[in-house]
Amino acid sequence: MYAWIYKGTRKPHAYLYVSAKDNFECVPKSLLNLLGTLSFVLGIELGADRRLTQADIEEVRRQLDSEGYYLQLPPGDQKPEKIC
Repeated sequence: MYAWIYKGTRKPHAYLYVSAKDNFECVPKSLLNLLGTLSFVLGIELGADRRLTQADIEEVRRQLDSEGYYLQLPPGDQKPEKIC
């Protein structure tokens, strides 16, 4: 499984993982507005031997499968701002 990672201009140190490059159809519009303009950071394979620094890889995989995206917030900011 691959993940494509983006960062926004409005929420420093938050990263949006999506299951298809440049495809944000599954991401709520309110979340996209909160993040601001997105820029591509990295594409990675989420293999069994992969480790992520600030995210649980199993949680990332699960959310990519079920939701199509995963939002990684900076440490200490585990609740996203209200987006609705």
